[in-house]
Amino acid sequence: MKNTAHFAFWPNRLPYELELPQVPLFEFLETSARRYPDNPAIIYYGRPITYRHMMDAVERTASMLSDTGVAKGDRVALYMQNTPHFAIGYFGILRANAVVVPVNPMLTERELLQILADSGTKTVITTADIHQRVLAVKPDSAVQEVIVGKYADYLPEDPELPVPEAMRQEPDIEAQDGLRPWLVSLQDAGAPPSVEVGVSDMAMLPYTSGSTGVPKGCIHTHATVISNTVSSALWMTMLANSTILCTLPLFHVTGLVHSLLAPIYAGSAIAMLTRWDREAAISAIEKYKCTHWTNITTMVIDILNHPEIRNRDVNSLITIGGGGAPLPEAVGKKLTELTGLEYVEGYGMTETISQTHFNPPDRPKLQCIGIPDFGVDARIIDLDTLAELGTDQQGELVINGPEVMAGYWNRPDDNREVFIEIDGKQFLRTGDICTMDDEGYFYIVDRSKRMINAAGYKVWPTEVEGVLYGHPAVSEVCVVGVPDPVRVENVKAFIVLSDDSKGKITEKEIIEWAKQNMAAYRYPRLVEFVESLPKSGTGKIQWRQLQQQEKEKAEGKGK
Repeated sequence: MKNTAHFAFWPNRLPYELELPQVPLFEFLETSARRYPDNPAIIYYGRPITYRHMMDAVERTASMLSDTGVAKGDRVALYMQNTPHFAIGYFGILRANAVVVPVNPMLTERELLQILADSGTKTVITTADIHQRVLAVKPDSAVQEVIVGKYADYLPEDPELPVPEAMRQEPDIEAQDGLRPWLVSLQDAGAPPSVEVGVSDMAMLPYTSGSTGVPKGCIHTHATVISNTVSSALWMTMLANSTILCTLPLFHVTGLVHSLLAPIYAGSAIAMLTRWDREAAISAIEKYKCTHWTNITTMVIDILNHPEIRNRDVNSLITIGGGGAPLPEAVGKKLTELTGLEYVEGYGMTETISQTHFNPPDRPKLQCIGIPDFGVDARIIDLDTLAELGTDQQGELVINGPEVMAGYWNRPDDNREVFIEIDGKQFLRTGDICTMDDEGYFYIVDRSKRMINAAGYKVWPTEVEGVLYGHPAVSEVCVVGVPDPVRVENVKAFIVLSDDSKGKITEKEIIEWAKQNMAAYRYPRLVEFVESLPKSGTGKIQWRQLQQQEKEKAEGKGK
């Protein structure tokens, strides 16, 4: 049965469900451009791009795509870092009645080809620094046109924020068959095509990270994307005089919804960074008086580790939050001491185009994903019996809501496995292990496949990481299970030390401290200090890479 205990803590003056606009997604930009034509939509290292300018560029992009043969339902890929090209390209693709395929710019040629081939992408919009990868795989794909932009297209002559040197070193791009420079293409474009899409048509085909196997395309309609765009703007109180700091990658659903689509819906300004740089982020907050910042844990930790952070002015921020991994309690306390703000954690998936859960901004709980979003029915089921569980019981989180994807692209077998029917409603199986407290707040315990079996005891790595973050020497940590002939698996912690702790503490001391602070079966028997942890393009720590590394070591020893 649908739980409603969380309604007691629902934000004041907001309904439990939303009446959503029945228009194509690109109309959000058209509306804001009419309302606030001279306001900045994007501030790019000091260069303002007004809503009027952005709307004109979007219509030119739609015209250019249509002229090259892109028609309703065709897939067009965005393969790039955060740039104005991405924002303009995104809405331009939709305005051309086509489907956006956002692609991680860190993917190798092999990985890129995999997504382009699976999606049947016809056109790719990319940037000069990585366009050669697209050209290399183009003959083996359905790609016909490659449109290439340069950071210099939008960077100001005298940037107001630090610009990575790599962004200043770009190859020249000349027009040739199948390759079009961005600015030249827009200059030659005319009027956009007529609108042929509605809310039920496919708008996006984002791909899962592939961490559990081959990446899968998630079919999202204009309606599913609109549901989270509107809910994000309302939940976080985004207004036309808000300024959003955009540091999360836009190819990922969290960054896309919270740092681009919701601000555009609200008519807000977006202070956009192409790459994460803590000095640039702090300077942007100071210079543009940023009010909202959605991020991931590693960014918060990096900001808090800035040696001069207590002397910087970040008082304009009114909300800081994010997801992807629980914010350790010790980090949350440091953030509150610095800003006076409590971290607003959320939860979502590519399959749900970002959030299904939010913490109420006025009553958040640390290391908690919050309560179900507008119109979401979230339940916890037993992993084996699939029976619904009650409060404080660990099981798999399943979700029914307006943001849930229509299904995986061309994967009927996966669709049969990922959806389950309860009480006559279709629920998405998330694969995440959760509990729910008596107030209706949900907590991620871990991914079902990440559990460590330590001598028969279940150990959830995020619980161990949360304790280790309380040690003053720990800057970042990742816990994995490593094979053990006696205990089945041992708990191992990979730790990045804070700068002032390097050379002053040993792995053994960390283990002894952990032994005093957590159960005997849970504390890490093994600790390894590392300079950095492997991370995905979205900044998430790649625990599977470390776990596979340890498995291969163990297999090598056994040979």
